Amino acid sequence: MWITPEEVLLANALWVSERANPFFILQRRKGHGKGGGITGLLVGTMDVVLDSSARVAPYRILHQTGDSQIFCSIACGSSRKEITEHWEWLETNLLQTLSIFDNNEDITTFVKGKISGIIAEENKSKAALEDEDSGKFREAELKMRKLFGMPGEEKLVNYYSCSYWKGRVPRQGWVYLSVNHLCFYSLLLGKEVTLVVQWTEVTRLEKNATLLFPESVRVSTRHTEHYFSMFLNVNDTFKLMEQLATIAMRQLLDNEGFAADHSLPKACKTLKNVSALKRDLDARAKNERYRALFRLTQDERLDGHTDCTLWTPFAKMHIVGQLFVSNNYICFCSREEDLCQLIIPLREVSIVEKADSSSVLPCPVSISTKNKMTFLFANLKDRDFLVQRISDFLQRTPESGHSVSQSEGRCAGSPSPSTTPLSSSLPTPTGAAGEPSQRRHYSPSLPTATQSLLRIYQKDAPEEHGPKATKEKMKEESWNIHFLEFGRGVCMYRTSKTRELVLNGIPESLRGELWLLFSGAQNEMDTHPGYYAERVEQAMGRCTLATEEIERDLHRSMPEHHAFQNEMGIAALRRVLTAYACRNPGIGYCQAMNIVTSVLLLYCTEEEAFWLLVALCERMLPDYYNTRVVGALVDQGVFEELTRACLPFLYEHMQELGVISTISLSWFLTLFLSVMPFDSAVLLVDCFFYEGIKVIFQVALAVLHANMDTLLDCNDEGEAMTILGRYLDNVVNKQTVSPPIPHLHALLTSGNEPPPQIDVFQLIKSSCEKFGSLRADVIEQMRFHQRLKVIQSLEDTAKRSVVRAIMTDSAFSIEELEELYVHFKAKHIMSCYWGASTTAAERHDPSLPYLEQYRIDLGQFCQLFGALGTWLCGTHTATLAARLFRLLDMNKDGLINFKEFVTGLSGMYHGDMTEKLKLLYNLHLPPALCPEEAESALEATQFFTDDTPQGTHTHTLMHCIQCNIVISVSEVKDYKYYLRMWAMENEPKKETIKDLRRMNQEQFIELCKTLYNMFSEDPLEQELYHAIATVASLLLRIGEVGKKFTNNGANKPTDTTNAQAPAPAAELLQPEKEEPNGESSSGQSLVCRALAEAQLETLPQQTSDEEVKDDTSVSSYSMVSTGSLQCEDIADDTVLIGCAGDQQRQGSILDGDWSITFEQVLASMLTEPPLVDYFEKKGDIQARMSICKMQRRVERQVSSSSDHELAQLST
Repeated sequence: MWITPEEVLLANALWVSERANPFFILQRRKGHGKGGGITGLLVGTMDVVLDSSARVAPYRILHQTGDSQIFCSIACGSSRKEITEHWEWLETNLLQTLSIFDNNEDITTFVKGKISGIIAEENKSKAALEDEDSGKFREAELKMRKLFGMPGEEKLVNYYSCSYWKGRVPRQGWVYLSVNHLCFYSLLLGKEVTLVVQWTEVTRLEKNATLLFPESVRVSTRHTEHYFSMFLNVNDTFKLMEQLATIAMRQLLDNEGFAADHSLPKACKTLKNVSALKRDLDARAKNERYRALFRLTQDERLDGHTDCTLWTPFAKMHIVGQLFVSNNYICFCSREEDLCQLIIPLREVSIVEKADSSSVLPCPVSISTKNKMTFLFANLKDRDFLVQRISDFLQRTPESGHSVSQSEGRCAGSPSPSTTPLSSSLPTPTGAAGEPSQRRHYSPSLPTATQSLLRIYQKDAPEEHGPKATKEKMKEESWNIHFLEFGRGVCMYRTSKTRELVLNGIPESLRGELWLLFSGAQNEMDTHPGYYAERVEQAMGRCTLATEEIERDLHRSMPEHHAFQNEMGIAALRRVLTAYACRNPGIGYCQAMNIVTSVLLLYCTEEEAFWLLVALCERMLPDYYNTRVVGALVDQGVFEELTRACLPFLYEHMQELGVISTISLSWFLTLFLSVMPFDSAVLLVDCFFYEGIKVIFQVALAVLHANMDTLLDCNDEGEAMTILGRYLDNVVNKQTVSPPIPHLHALLTSGNEPPPQIDVFQLIKSSCEKFGSLRADVIEQMRFHQRLKVIQSLEDTAKRSVVRAIMTDSAFSIEELEELYVHFKAKHIMSCYWGASTTAAERHDPSLPYLEQYRIDLGQFCQLFGALGTWLCGTHTATLAARLFRLLDMNKDGLINFKEFVTGLSGMYHGDMTEKLKLLYNLHLPPALCPEEAESALEATQFFTDDTPQGTHTHTLMHCIQCNIVISVSEVKDYKYYLRMWAMENEPKKETIKDLRRMNQEQFIELCKTLYNMFSEDPLEQELYHAIATVASLLLRIGEVGKKFTNNGANKPTDTTNAQAPAPAAELLQPEKEEPNGESSSGQSLVCRALAEAQLETLPQQTSDEEVKDDTSVSSYSMVSTGSLQCEDIADDTVLIGCAGDQQRQGSILDGDWSITFEQVLASMLTEPPLVDYFEKKGDIQARMSICKMQRRVERQVSSSSDHELAQLST
């Protein structure tokens, strides 16, 4: 590439001159290319180790004038081809011009100006993102693409110097971390080491420090392990690896590729070694931590943070911490954990002002809210900038219709203002004719819960005055005092006192309000007024898989509670679940969502329960409620890891019994609601909404610890499950004021002694004391490791399921099918980040069976066909692959699944000669040849399906006629006949060779082209060419015979024999007995006479260029039309690609009456042993896949190319 001219003092140091003229010198760096000796080896090694190769390309062009010793570099290149193009351009465009100048300084000035102009023009076409990267980084990215063959779409994130341990020898080099690959390159003393690993193939990524590998990073795949060490900053490198691996796992899970965030603010100055993508990923990591810390929505983006102090009026002191500012919130978190946390929505802010600064309170900022709360921050480094940023965000914040959030206006015992009857705001669903809809599940006439269900069913209950009620009143009073001291609503100070009150139990009257507050659902509900009603209205009348599953589970959601024993509770639960399925079709509905949602409805209104469900599914329990419950499986693995660390002896015993994986899934999915009495489990939900998933882990570990002795004595899984079930069934809440709810779990007892009761408050207290050291960041780190393991395990399960589903219909072995699936899946995954004609999301539907989830388009199929197919035809391969794709694409959506892909390969590899020829024959008939002919699609697709569609009576009758079955009314004796006919109609019917349609002359010409290209690289090329020439000539004559018979039959309609279809020529060519002297039977003599007549009536004529033109043939044999030759002119090496009829053809018009059948093609092929041997030869799929596996490490793919161009890249 052209580079900005720079002076070079020592032109020959470490460089070898290869070309020169009076003005320019082309040089090659020692250590690159051939020769160089020991000096070249040392220079090459030094370039790699010191990163010189990132800045110094192996080739360069210098500018020199006269006898000057000062040289100027103007171009560099990573290959001889690239630098030669630059050199030739200079010789062509500049040499003559430079010879005119008299002054050397003018020559140098002109050259520098010319090169700078070229560079400026090139920079105009570069993307804005690339322009943000430093010059050195762009050079490193270019080097990465050329070293590893990456396309332009592959973006480098960062690169680091490190050692790669290959065996026991470390190789010093550079690791390149791109969006989709981990690459390593080293060149030491002439020995080159290259490694490319896709992030989607990584199964384990960990940082460890051992005696052998100090400060190393281990990257594991399914088959190998790679160790990297000697990093300058191993923590920074490992964090970036984790981020890229997480993106890859998300890609496998959701099929979403990485999309750079172009809305990031530009850096004040171009950082030396930090790319725009690296800044993007760093910003994403900060945003994720920020949102998780303060339970904010996924679209919230952190603008910045700074150290400060917060004045706390309740403690009368300044608390040191950090202030965070985002587009919708101002948040504060103390440096000491649990000391103080604060969230201020900008919609609640009324005034932001700079207070008077003093030595006690330097640089303070006062923030006032609409509910008359004032927050004072001090010790701000850049107060003016902070106030300006907050003011900018305030101007963009939409005005709220109320000054106090809904939760702040709620009082204990009073209905929420947001609980207006939903039915009054929803229109009556009507059908197409204006009549009421038949969807009774969404009828607004059903009773609607305008308050929480528990409040509705307890409003008429007599007030209790016992000790439990007194305890509940004391709890309410404690919370009211807390509200007075720390504030109420979203702007409340959250301190250790708040946590203590939560652990002691939230009173039922405040439970819904505080759940909304602690989960962050209150903020989302306040900013989306009317959203829930819109989703309910949108879900009206819909009948999907999710709604069917919801209906099936409605009456199994807490059936023991009286709130769900009537239509009001069921209808409310239905509306919330269907509204969420409408909001998030990717999740839709998952089992256990009904249990959690029913508990939410007991304490919240429908809208509040909906937003709590959103917070649970999308933030607090990520990936829990999807089709594969990935999040729950990940936390199950985390729980096993925590058990091994905290209870090592019990872990080993439980692993032998296989209990942990069985029990933990139900515990986490339902937050203990399905395994523990309701009054006790709801207290765990209180703690969960405040502290997150770590409470669930703590309680689960406490349950195992409490039963350790009895579990260690267990001998089987059932006994361990019984012990844990009995324990959880007897966890009681002695302080509840609600009427007892029957617990439907079996009360497991031993003997006549009642099981001991466990106080849920003691269980929570014990879990905090023994396992309270768990931290959220440690859990997230463990989740990352388990996520890699779980998702890759699910991918392996999907592969085995697909292979089992098609192994009975394919001749490939299980190992071959698994390897084919890997290649097929790799093509699909690459389209996620290297582009394709359709987006990956359109080709991936997680709701479908594994077999149909992943599909590829034409371009990707052409590449796989070129790599794995046996019928390679040079430049004609892409055309043949496109025809096979159209044949396999049964539903005509431009995509094929794995089963269809294997079906096409199986015909080429494992079919006998008849099956292979039948496939080849179909590839030259519609729709493979002519996709526009829709009427022929059924006949073509029937070749690749075992089950023909159940037709009408006409279809059955035609089938019976084809099978020479004559239906007679007199033969119908009893019902058994109808049963036999029904069985015949419904049994799988395979297409026979008699069912294939006839091939016309144009299609036959295309078949000849394919065969000639197919044989071009075969060792028996000459024999095959002679054989196919003979067969083609014979088939042309057979077509003429058939046309003669058809024409004769048309002239003699009274002849019933000739009026029918002519006898297949293949049968005429196969006499019952061949005479010893070579004379044929009467049938063969008839064919010979007809051929002779056809030749005599053929008139010589000149053919047009279009008829004889054949761009795809690579043979040495001539291809002419039989119409241009007399019979005696046809030589042995002449290929006949067309026959003339009784009349001369004009231009390129083909004979429309000429046709042949598949039987005739097969019979003609059987007469030539070279063709028989070629099509009977079995292909070696293993060898093809081994080659493809080596090439699959890096594949080029240009998203803007056409399908045929994409296919040609693989050949």
